[in-house]
Amino acid sequence: MRFAAILLLALNAPAQDVRALYDQQCAVCHGSDGRGTERGPNLTNSRRLRSNTFDQTRDTIRHGVPTRGMPAFPRLAPAELDQLARFVRAYSAPASANIPPGNVAAGEQFFFGGGGCASCHMVAGRGQAKGPDLSSIGNELTVAEIAEALTNPNAKLRPGYELARVRTADGRDLRGFARNRSRYNIQLQDFAGHFHLLTQKEIQAVQIESGSAMPAAPCGDCPDLIAYLAGLRGPTPGQPAKPFAKETTTLPANPHDWPTYHGALTGNRHSPLAQITPANVAKLQLAWVYPIDHNTLELTPVVIDGVMYITGPNQVHALDARAGRTIWKYERPRSPEAKGDPAKGTNRGVAVLGDRVFVVTDNAHLLALHRVTGALLWESVITEGVTDKKNIGNTAAPLIVNDLVVAGVSGGDLGMRGFLDAYNASTGERVWRFWTVPRPGEPRSETWQGTALAEFGGGGATWMTGTFDPATNTVFWGTGNPYPAMNGDQRRGDNLYSDSVIALDAATGRLKWHYQFTPHDLYDWDAGQTPLLVDRRYRGRDRQLLVQANRNGFLYVFDRTTGELLLAEKFVDKLTWATGIGKDGRPVVVPGLEPRRDGTKVCPNVLGATNWPSMALSAETGLFYLQTREACGIYTKPPSWNPKPIPLEPGQMFLRAIDIETGKRVWEVGQQGPADSWGGVLSTGGVIFFGEDSGALGAVDARTGKDLWHIQTNASAALGDGHSWRSSPMTFAAAGKQYLAFAAGPNILCFTLPEGN
Repeated sequence: MRFAAILLLALNAPAQDVRALYDQQCAVCHGSDGRGTERGPNLTNSRRLRSNTFDQTRDTIRHGVPTRGMPAFPRLAPAELDQLARFVRAYSAPASANIPPGNVAAGEQFFFGGGGCASCHMVAGRGQAKGPDLSSIGNELTVAEIAEALTNPNAKLRPGYELARVRTADGRDLRGFARNRSRYNIQLQDFAGHFHLLTQKEIQAVQIESGSAMPAAPCGDCPDLIAYLAGLRGPTPGQPAKPFAKETTTLPANPHDWPTYHGALTGNRHSPLAQITPANVAKLQLAWVYPIDHNTLELTPVVIDGVMYITGPNQVHALDARAGRTIWKYERPRSPEAKGDPAKGTNRGVAVLGDRVFVVTDNAHLLALHRVTGALLWESVITEGVTDKKNIGNTAAPLIVNDLVVAGVSGGDLGMRGFLDAYNASTGERVWRFWTVPRPGEPRSETWQGTALAEFGGGGATWMTGTFDPATNTVFWGTGNPYPAMNGDQRRGDNLYSDSVIALDAATGRLKWHYQFTPHDLYDWDAGQTPLLVDRRYRGRDRQLLVQANRNGFLYVFDRTTGELLLAEKFVDKLTWATGIGKDGRPVVVPGLEPRRDGTKVCPNVLGATNWPSMALSAETGLFYLQTREACGIYTKPPSWNPKPIPLEPGQMFLRAIDIETGKRVWEVGQQGPADSWGGVLSTGGVIFFGEDSGALGAVDARTGKDLWHIQTNASAALGDGHSWRSSPMTFAAAGKQYLAFAAGPNILCFTLPEGN
């Protein structure tokens, strides 16, 4: 009776009319009672349906879900769509939409006090992450399901919380939750929140226990507790969370981890792991494959303590890094307002600090998830305080800076005002913001003569992950192109701080120094390339260096403590826009090469001599490694702003090793393909791994460039299916073995050496 009443209340039309509409359109797949058939899922117990908004449910009915076999219903009238959406949603009406009578304050006191619930469960970051997080249980379960879970917890266990005892091969006895298991491995979470990721040969015996670890609630029918839980809707975007306990802010350091997007805070993709060498790299074999429902992944996996974190569009997956099996998954619907690369589903990964996993969404929200449960702990709106936010999104992995999470924004190709934010990792409160482009009348606005700032915001996006120097407490970040991109008529002057590297005080966001690579950029050569940090002997002196190979074709080396330019040499042959970098640090520009209405040929082309794919500097060889592009383009002044390829003059990709003291090439590896490749590099054990232009992952000797190994992944733009290289390889070690992982097309691939190597 209660369920029927909820259904009737949800409807704005006579119940018999809506019932007939449902029976006609939906019952054949979802059943007349909404409990599903072999053709369609159960609507009465759908967490996905409960978490979707009314508009999202309505859009799903109208457009269908082709990848899951659900047809579209484009011929339904708007009123019918509304009625059907309400009816379908009523089948899974969440408790938060029907909060029962009870004393909510008393229920909360019971939860965190005498009831002992918080000793196992978390709500909004409070409590313990032993069992499932309950922060949004009011949106996930019905009132009846909450009541049943409290009074009869054995009736239905939440997936991933099956109790298990494991006897390991080395004699340990473990007990906890089997978050995932198969014949070949088990992912066991103990009651302290630690994961034990065990393979078949490491397990002596597994005993699955019946029932739940949770006893029946000691409060009878618990009306107050049910009322409290029913109202839990999850974190509110923009509302700070309660600080988490100090002792949970860091995990034990593990030199075998890959703890951030670049591997290290310095951005140097050189790993000290040395099991994989030039002598044995040809023996690499596939360990596992993990697919994500997105055709072109751009992430770099992060590995902490044997757990791998990977991302897709608005989603995070936590995996057993050795087995490639899911521990948990967080996802939310794509944002209809997203534009540009965020709308394409681009996301490059996560940052991790202690018990928090941080990720950005396509509509520029910064999320903090719990590393054990995957539950949302807080959500910050990055565009808060921004006047014109319509083109702003996000694609880059955040960066951990002490106890802050630093996140940039994308949208510079569509018109926006760029900025960089830092948030308190514990609460999600914004600590500082640095604007990369001034407003009219502000300092540096004199470098923008014209209407571009007022009309378009100026650009200067911060769309790639930067780096951090703990010794000087400095954040280094590359900034994007000015806007409009190919037309400088409305933005005469240098256009600071576009196309620059900025050095910011990590505590305050105050600018320490900057360098602009391409003043008054007319070619869309943003400076998002990694500002790589290295300490070494340089030209007879111990130096703290910053190295960046820029999209404009020049390699730069700075003293990162002062911003002094130490070297600027071109690293490609096809470079026509400038003859060099002068003693004043400014490019010596060749006149007459501005984009024209009928087109102007300039080298490099708009993709750049290099771009955002990762680079590396080996501590063993001292050489700098990067993917380079030898290609020119026809630059056309707006309104036809898009650069055109030159007929019969295809480009070519090269992997190059460069001596940063001289800027000279030591060796290079030419590639075959369309020169539209975005695969980065990794240095480890004397081997350089790189995403080759034909779609293969290649390995060469770090000292000589000699080919050692490759595997064809077919991640090539030449195939025309959108599966081109969009990621960079990484490496980690778990249980004493080194692994190599990377994203190719829609798959994460992981390799390791066979036993005995």
